[in-house]
Amino acid sequence: MFGSRFKLTLEIAKVHLLSKPKQTVIAMLGVTFGIAMFIALVGLMTGLNDFTEEITMTSSPDIHIYKDVTSPRPTILQQTSPGSLTWVHHQKPKNELTKVRNAYRIMELIRKNEMVRGVAPALSSQVFYNYGPAQLNGSILGVDILEEDKLFGLKSKMKEGRIEELLATREGIIMGQGLAKKLDVKKGNRIVITTPEGHTMTLKIVGIFQMGIGVVDNVRCYANIGTVQTILQQDPSYVTDINIKLNDRHLAKKYAAELEAKYNTKAEDWETANATFLTGVIIRNIITYAVSVTLLIVAGFGIYNILNMTIYNKMKDIAILKAMGFAGGDVRSIFMIQSLIIGLIGAMAGLVIGYILSVLISKAPFNGGDIISLDHFPVNFDPKFYIIGVVFGVITTAVAGYMPSRKASRIDPIEILRGQ
Repeated sequence: MFGSRFKLTLEIAKVHLLSKPKQTVIAMLGVTFGIAMFIALVGLMTGLNDFTEEITMTSSPDIHIYKDVTSPRPTILQQTSPGSLTWVHHQKPKNELTKVRNAYRIMELIRKNEMVRGVAPALSSQVFYNYGPAQLNGSILGVDILEEDKLFGLKSKMKEGRIEELLATREGIIMGQGLAKKLDVKKGNRIVITTPEGHTMTLKIVGIFQMGIGVVDNVRCYANIGTVQTILQQDPSYVTDINIKLNDRHLAKKYAAELEAKYNTKAEDWETANATFLTGVIIRNIITYAVSVTLLIVAGFGIYNILNMTIYNKMKDIAILKAMGFAGGDVRSIFMIQSLIIGLIGAMAGLVIGYILSVLISKAPFNGGDIISLDHFPVNFDPKFYIIGVVFGVITTAVAGYMPSRKASRIDPIEILRGQ
């Protein structure tokens, strides 16, 4: 009995949909393009976020240990003259070395922690690059190149040469591609670098890398840590930075606080260092989902209006059905079925069109120039977006169809038939 009643209800809903094909198609198109744009927009925005996060995370450590010479200093009581004491507030930093004390001992202890994937020392300094008349401001980073590769995958980012060539050449450097273009140099050329203290040294370019981030590629060079120690005229224990990669970077904030307290030095986690970037990601995601949800809600209003018009045009039919013994729930089911059919067919078509749009966007050329290493738009094809699109599309159409169907179920057949 229930099966035959449902079959009849489904057949009536089908007749209603086919009797006004233009209205039905328009309602379906509203859902279709709403879901298609949701998938394309979310895929593009999250793809861009994932791409920028990946290159940011691969080029920066999970935890960065260094000496912060700009940290607040306590107020001191100072004798300025015999019998006279003066409170000194906001002390200015002296000409302090940025050396991390006992750096190699600290690294040895950190490596024993199971959550640590790798630790690498670094010695950074601002320098001037001189090549003929060209002179540019930049930075040189002294590293253990093999340890640095374990943390940041430098081998995969080499455009010319190999990182092993740096080990065989004490006076060699690996230069960022953007900086090499600005200086108009290539592998095998020699350049002169000058430190802020006036120390100079001639170095040979043994390789060129590209991280894909302009602020790195346009200013940075890698050298052996011993080479930079020689340039700065410092001893072999002089290290300014310790970079750490964890097996799970989401533990970085907690572990950084432990390291800072234990070794009395500054330990900055990746979330703090990239706070501006992460805030931008959150804002972009909010905007993306807000626009996408709005598209689906607008499509829902279209379905609501079309079903309302259908009910208005089918008043006589509804009255006859109720007079024949159809309950209010049966009438409501007829219009809810119409709404769900529109939602399901529109959603399926939206998935197909959304996928096609995403593929076309992913193949569209994009020139990142010297700012970012990107030749096409990154698009995220995560299946969860397609599931969300279908579920939200069906829910939207179901909600949009409920009010008109509820209205239809309450129609008094006697009042309608009297009015004829």
